[in-house]
Amino acid sequence: MRSLKDTLVAVTPTMNLLLISLIISSVLALSFPANAATSSAVVEKSTAYSVGVSNLRNQRYCEVLYGNRSSLSLVLRVFSTEGLNDCPEEAWQSISKKSIADSREASFVMLNGPRYWTIDGLQAAGEGTVNHNRESFGAIEMNLRATLKIGLLQQLRHMWGDTAYRTNEVARNTKWIYKAGLPVFELISPSGELYVMQSYAQIINPGLSLADLPTLEKQLKLPKGWSYRARLLTEDLNLVADGVAYVIQDSLMNTYQRQ
Repeated sequence: MRSLKDTLVAVTPTMNLLLISLIISSVLALSFPANAATSSAVVEKSTAYSVGVSNLRNQRYCEVLYGNRSSLSLVLRVFSTEGLNDCPEEAWQSISKKSIADSREASFVMLNGPRYWTIDGLQAAGEGTVNHNRESFGAIEMNLRATLKIGLLQQLRHMWGDTAYRTNEVARNTKWIYKAGLPVFELISPSGELYVMQSYAQIINPGLSLADLPTLEKQLKLPKGWSYRARLLTEDLNLVADGVAYVIQDSLMNTYQRQ
C-alpha cells in the first residue's frame, strides 16, 4: 500500500491543475526583483505599484513547489526561476520530484513548467513582493515566491473533478500590460465573460510554442458554449486585478485572467 508521502509526491494531473490555478497565476506577479524596470503605463484607481517588469512576452520560467501537510492543510513553498534564469531545459529535465522530496523531507512536490509569458509587462503591489530567499534544485537556482496553505476541502474538490475552465479567485494587486500592435489570445465563456491568456505551458504539450497560439482552438478541448480567438490589439490593454483576480486554465494548462 502506498504511503501518504508517495501518494502526494506522485500527484495527479487534476491536482496539478488545482495548484497551478491557485498559485502560479498569482505568485510570480507579486515578487519580482527590486531593480526591475518600472512600466510607464497609467496606474488605474489608487493602487501604488511597487515593482514593474517589461519585455516579458515569450520569456520562459519554471517553478518548483514543495511542502508538507499541517493538520488538514497542505503548506507549500513556491520557488521560481523568474528574474534569475530562463530554466535551462537540460537542467530542468534532470530534476526529479523524488530527489526534492527526499532532500527536503517533503510530502508533496510539483514541477511546474516550463511556462512562457504572453503578457508584455506587469506592475504589482503588496507586502512581500521582494525577497532574497533562494534554493537550488539540481543546477537551477530559484527564488522563494510565497508560502501558501491549501485547505483539505479545496484539495478534495479538485482531486475529484475536472478543473479546466473553472474560475478561481486569486488575491493580488497586479496589472498585466499588453502592447498595441501585438496579439492577445482569449477564451470566451458561454455567458460572454472574456479571459485573456497570461502564460502558455509546455506541460501537456511539450512542443507548444507562441506560433501555435493563433490557432490553438484546434488543440483545445473546449466545453460546450466556450470559444477561443486571437486578435491584434489596436491600443494598449491593461488588465487590472484590484485585490482579486479571476483566473482559469484551459485543457492544456495555459492560464488566463478575466478581463
